[in-house]
Amino acid sequence: MPELPEVETVRRGLAPVMEGRRIESVDARRPDLRFPFPERFAERLAGREIVSLGRRAKYLLADLDDGETLVMHLGMSGSFRVELSEVQTTPGAFHHPRSVASAHDHVAFVLSGGATVTYNDPRRFGLMALIPRSGLEAHPLFRHVGVEPLGNELDAGLLAKLFAGKQTSLKTALLDQRLIAGLGNIYVCEALHEARLSPKRLAGTIARGCGGPTKRAEALAPAIRKTLEAAIAAGGSTLRDFRHADGELGYFQHSFRVYDREGEPCPREGCRGVVKRIVQTGRSTFYCPECQK
Repeated sequence: MPELPEVETVRRGLAPVMEGRRIESVDARRPDLRFPFPERFAERLAGREIVSLGRRAKYLLADLDDGETLVMHLGMSGSFRVELSEVQTTPGAFHHPRSVASAHDHVAFVLSGGATVTYNDPRRFGLMALIPRSGLEAHPLFRHVGVEPLGNELDAGLLAKLFAGKQTSLKTALLDQRLIAGLGNIYVCEALHEARLSPKRLAGTIARGCGGPTKRAEALAPAIRKTLEAAIAAGGSTLRDFRHADGELGYFQHSFRVYDREGEPCPREGCRGVVKRIVQTGRSTFYCPECQK
């Protein structure tokens, strides 16, 4: 499943060709993805201008000039391909071949300016919905989505408030989308190593008895931001199916500190620990038991 940096990378790749463009036509080549397309999906989109392309958690949000928002989720294997005018290839150098089978091209947006944006999804776990912008936060998809980890809200004080009294592990609490939106397994492992915090530590221990932040919270908040921003700058962490909107792959995986590095020396200078793998709530956790406490 693409994580927040991957989705943000896709957003940045699509924005130059989608923002300010009119949707000339939509070719929906099947009735559904994970869920059925909205009623009169292609008809409602045709002629609409895309005012802006944003992101909420792992969802792409295309705000339209009629007050509706086209909500898109990549699922496990979804990707977008941009074709410009007569150039019918996706720009960018590939490390692994992407799906080019036309059977997996499920939706094509023909835009003013000569671009066609095609959504390809072999597993069809993605989704597209049309939701009034004014009702977006109250919609079931977003009603219980937590704070954005890259927003100004997320600081040590908020982390302490969110986790105060929680008896779950710190790793589990960070993955709770109702608390913090968009954090996934990879970047939680990486951020915890950056902050020198054990994934097994109880989440409530980063808050004081009065609910204020401890030094652990003060280390964790910037570690989350630093990890995500570094991944976005590098283009995300391509694992198996994810591809950039412009065809480039993410290479942040070559900079992983602990994720998927079981048995390797801890990369922290001066630490003699070895990266260990454990399983928490069905997910692999990678950490250094020597420097993460």
